[in-house]
Amino acid sequence: MTLAPVALFVYNRTDNMMKTLECLVRNTLASETELYVFSDGGKDQKSWQQVNQVRQKLHEFKQLADRKKTLKSITIIERPHNYYLERNITEGIAQVFETHDRIIVLEDDICTSPYYLQYMNQAFDLYADVPQVMHVAGFTNLDLFETDNKQRTTDNGQRTTDNGQQTATKPKNRTTVYFTPHMSGWGWGTWRDRWKQHFIHYQTREEALQGMTPEDLNAIQYGGVFPCLKSLDKHPIPWDICWEIAIYKADGLCLTPGHTLVRNIGLQNGTHFRASSILQHYEFDRAPLDTPLPLVRVENPQKDPHIEELFAEAIRDWGIRYTPLGKIIRYLYKKLSHQ
Repeated sequence: MTLAPVALFVYNRTDNMMKTLECLVRNTLASETELYVFSDGGKDQKSWQQVNQVRQKLHEFKQLADRKKTLKSITIIERPHNYYLERNITEGIAQVFETHDRIIVLEDDICTSPYYLQYMNQAFDLYADVPQVMHVAGFTNLDLFETDNKQRTTDNGQRTTDNGQQTATKPKNRTTVYFTPHMSGWGWGTWRDRWKQHFIHYQTREEALQGMTPEDLNAIQYGGVFPCLKSLDKHPIPWDICWEIAIYKADGLCLTPGHTLVRNIGLQNGTHFRASSILQHYEFDRAPLDTPLPLVRVENPQKDPHIEELFAEAIRDWGIRYTPLGKIIRYLYKKLSHQ
């Protein structure tokens, strides 16, 4: 098995980054995996102070990891000024693809299952010769596992039963993986040939949507419940909507686990996302799978219409579910905004 390198993109969140690294090195294949860390530069004096703290921690982590051999190698790339997220990621991916034919991409708030690298590398090998499979996701909005015990997720990501005892995820009936045109950008990977052939960092909405029919626009937005094309109005356009459109235009598929193998711990303070736990929570915010996820090659991968329907329901309102206070404030906001 040829192991894919991990490209980690960081900015100014030291605590989140360290939790991401701590989870990564607990992976079963960590000691055989190369890590490239792309550290973006600051925008102003305050952010440069935060960036420098991140870089200090990074170098301390590298020294310790090199000594303990917890990773095969660590390469730190420090941007001399602020590239912003999109340029940092797209140029970082291009740099890794100069010497590797596959890549795993993490941002500084993605905590992985101990079996995440195992799953990703197995998927890369199984579908290396299937160009229709363009993307391997570590995250899913769905939970297609049925478990023996009713469980809840604690703040530290552990799963417990209702009586508070810690428990592992024990699926009694699982949809191990599925294929979908929708790509997830939280802990993902792809192959060099697919990325170089299809990815375009669009500069305008018109360029991105060229050749797409109204039916295409409706399909990619799941009938309007997933209004992802609004991202095309941002400047610069986020890389992930560009990749989403590229996969759709190429009739590509994304291999996706039936239960998430990663958890986003930065929903409160991300670049593209904000949340307030007082008013809302994300329905898909659940602990990563804590057992291996075995894969078997599917010879004719196709999307499952039933799972597509489940996703459309799960992503309604971006997966946000409001608290009673949040519902009241949301109602008042909508009422006042329409006066």
